[in-house]
Amino acid sequence: MDSTKATAGVAWMLLATVLYTAANLCVKALAHLPTQELVFLRSIVSLLLTGGWLWWKGYPLLGVNRKWLLIRGIFGTIGLATFFHTLRFIPIASATVIQYLSPIFTVLLARYFDGQRSMRPIQWAFFATAFLGVLMVKGFDPRINWFYFSLGVISAMAAAMAYLATMKCRETDHPVGVVIWFHLVAVPVTGSWTAFTWVAPVGQEWLLALAVGLLSVIAQIAMTFALHQGQANVIMPFKYFGAVLAFAFGLLLFDEMLSKWALVGIAIVIASVTINTILKRRWEQRTG
Repeated sequence: MDSTKATAGVAWMLLATVLYTAANLCVKALAHLPTQELVFLRSIVSLLLTGGWLWWKGYPLLGVNRKWLLIRGIFGTIGLATFFHTLRFIPIASATVIQYLSPIFTVLLARYFDGQRSMRPIQWAFFATAFLGVLMVKGFDPRINWFYFSLGVISAMAAAMAYLATMKCRETDHPVGVVIWFHLVAVPVTGSWTAFTWVAPVGQEWLLALAVGLLSVIAQIAMTFALHQGQANVIMPFKYFGAVLAFAFGLLLFDEMLSKWALVGIAIVIASVTINTILKRRWEQRTG
């Protein structure tokens, strides 16, 4: 993979990670609202923004590669709903690091669906270590039961499928055109549900809801640009750095303290994927 494209992909991914963390903090502040309402509010704002942009630029609203666009929309909706639900009830850093198993699932899926190279044994070892770190986060935090842990894993698997669909559309559709399909699915599904469970936001909560949608759509576009740059096994692991941001701001804003062993688990996850990425880049440079 071209080193310039790889660097650009990593930069886009880091930007997306920062923006997603900011959006998740807004969701945490709105945790008293139902999950389906949070997904709907986020999606309706993003749909208006992305739809308006595509109309202004003259791009087709429904895109080109509609099979994978629909898959991206379905699994993106599932992944977001399950993640938001865990975000409401467990510490934001824990919810984030569990959901960040998605790069592992993405790499595994990409080996079979995207024609990417097989991983070396040491890469499997680092991914296994990362999963062990996630289990430590769960095991040393009594606030995380198996229900929320399972939801987090489901969210990661669904997100991985959505990322794969994004990569399958990188040669056919504009990044914003890929993003809008998530909202085309999420708005009618969660909107129908929300109609029966609506809890009206009050005062500044409307601004937080608007911020969730705005930050998320920019983050989605940044991530889509990242995945348009090259292989998932190089770019996706950088999502893990969002766990550091989530812990710092969760502690600062919501007083969410984690045990030292849970923090060790997060450190293991970050170290594992970082070393794996460095080794992967070196191997690619040597093989040219």
